Amino acid sequence: MAVTASRQRWLKRAALLAILLLALWLRLDGVGFGLPALNDPDEALFVTTALEMLEKQSLNPGWFGHPGTTTLYSIALVIAGVAGIGIATGRYADADALAAAVYADPGILFLPARLMIVACGLLCVWLTWRLGKRLGGVRVGLVAAAVLAVNPVHIEYSQIIRTDVQASVFILLGALAALTVAERGRRRDYLIAGLCAGLACATKWPAAAVGVTALCAWAGRRAEGDRDWRGPLWLMAAAALTLIVVSPYLLLDHATVAQNLSGEARPLHPGATGEGFFGNLGWYAAGPLLSSLGIAGLALAVLGTVWGAGNARRWTIVILPFGLLFLAMISGQSLRWERWIVPLLPFAAIAVARALCGLADLLPAHPMRGAVQPLALGLLLLPMIGTARSEATERRHDTRQIASAWLRAHAPAGSSILIEHAAFDLLGAPFALRFPMGSAGCVEVRDLLAGRVSNSKVDRTRGGGAVVDVGHVAMARIESCRADYAVVTNHLRYRADPAAYRGELARYDRLLANGRLRFSAKAVPGDSSGPEVQVIELAPLQ
Repeated sequence: MAVTASRQRWLKRAALLAILLLALWLRLDGVGFGLPALNDPDEALFVTTALEMLEKQSLNPGWFGHPGTTTLYSIALVIAGVAGIGIATGRYADADALAAAVYADPGILFLPARLMIVACGLLCVWLTWRLGKRLGGVRVGLVAAAVLAVNPVHIEYSQIIRTDVQASVFILLGALAALTVAERGRRRDYLIAGLCAGLACATKWPAAAVGVTALCAWAGRRAEGDRDWRGPLWLMAAAALTLIVVSPYLLLDHATVAQNLSGEARPLHPGATGEGFFGNLGWYAAGPLLSSLGIAGLALAVLGTVWGAGNARRWTIVILPFGLLFLAMISGQSLRWERWIVPLLPFAAIAVARALCGLADLLPAHPMRGAVQPLALGLLLLPMIGTARSEATERRHDTRQIASAWLRAHAPAGSSILIEHAAFDLLGAPFALRFPMGSAGCVEVRDLLAGRVSNSKVDRTRGGGAVVDVGHVAMARIESCRADYAVVTNHLRYRADPAAYRGELARYDRLLANGRLRFSAKAVPGDSSGPEVQVIELAPLQ
C-alpha cells in the first residue's frame, strides 16, 4: 500500500509538471508577435513609462490609470536587468546607447517584459492548482490548472504587457489567504489577506475586490460561533498600508491620479462601448467566456458555481461572492473589454473542475470508471488547445504588419507615410513616416524618436483622447497629416458609430477626401488578426 501511495504522489506531481510545461509552451508560442512593431498601444505606454522612471531615477510613475504601479516597477526591473547584462557584455556602451537601440528595435525591451508577463501567467496556473486543491482536493486542482493552462484568452493576455495577468496573481494569492482565514482566523491570516488585496489594488483598481473573500471568510466564521470582530479591521488596515507603501505617489501625486482616473472613466471608446449591465453581461458570457471555454466548458462552469466536488461551503461562502461581484463590476461599466474577464478565468476553471469531478463521482462502479474523467477532460481541452494554437497563428499575422509589407513592396522610395500605429517595422524602409499627436498635429516619426518620446508628452498632446489617431488631431493642424499615403487603423471603427464620433469622422473626411484606396488588410479567422487596415493614397493639397 505504501508503494501504491508513493506512486500516486509521483503521478500527481508528474501530471502537475506536465500541465505547467504545456502552459509554458502555449504562452511562449508566438510571444514575439508583431515585433518590432507594437500592435497593442498600452504595451508602449507601460514600457515607455518604466523607461522614463529609470531615466529620471524616480519612483514616481507619473501615470496611475490602472494604477499599474507593481507592473511598472516590475518592468523597470526587467529594463534594468537588460541594461545591466547588455552593458556588462559590451553589447551597449552605456544607457544612452541602449535607449537608442531600443527606439530602433523595441523588441530589445518588449520581449523580456512580455516574458515577465508569461511568468505571471504560468504562476496563475500553479496558483489555480493550489486553490483548486484546497477547495476540492488534488483532482479538482489538477483539472482546474489544466483548463486554465490551455485557456485561449488567458494565453493571449499572458503574452501582452498589461496589468490583467499580474493582478490575477495577487487575486489568487488573496483567495488562498482567505481560505486560511476561514480555516484559522488568526490575526496574521487577515494581515496576509490584506497584503494581497493591497498589492492587487496597486496593480489594477478593481482587483481590490479580492478583499471580499476574506470578509466573507470572517462572516462565515462568525456564523459558526467565532466572536472575533477585529478581523475586518486588520484586513482593511493591511490593505490600505500595503497600497500606500507600494504606491506612495497615489497620495504624493494625487492631482495626476485624479486626471488619469477621469481619462479612464470615459463613456465611449471605438469598438468597446458597452450596452448596459445586462448587455455587457451577455457579451462577456457569449464572447470571451464562450470563446475561451467552449460550449461544454461554459456549461460546466455554470454548473460548477452551484454544485460540484469538494468543499461546497468554502466555495460558496468564500470564493463565489468575489466572482459574482467582479463579474457585476465589469458588467456595470460604460466600456467592455475582453481583457477584463481575465481575473475571473482561474475561478471559472475551478468551477469547471468542480462540475467535471462531481459528475465523475456520480458514475456507477465499473472497471472503466477511472478512464471516463481523463477522457472527458481530454475532449474538453482539445478544442481549447486548437483555438489557442489558431489564435497564436493569427497574432503572428496581424493586419498592421500585412499593410507594412504591402507598403514596402509597392510604395515608391521617398514616399511620405502617415501611420496610426507604432509601425517600428517601417523604420528601416526608405519612407518619411508621420504620426498623429493630437494638439501637435502629425509629427515626423524620426524627429519624435530622436527626442525620446515620453508618455507624459503623449498625454499632453492627446488632450484626453481615448486613442492617438487622426480622429484626435486638432482640426487646425489636420493638414500637417497630409502625406503620399495614409495607413489608417481606426477610421472604420468610428465609421461604425457615426452618431457618437462626428468630430473624429470630420477630421478623417477632411484628410481622406478624394483619396484612393490602394490596399485593405482584413483579418481572416485562423490565419490573421487585427483591425481592418486601409492604405489610402491621399490627394495632394489643393
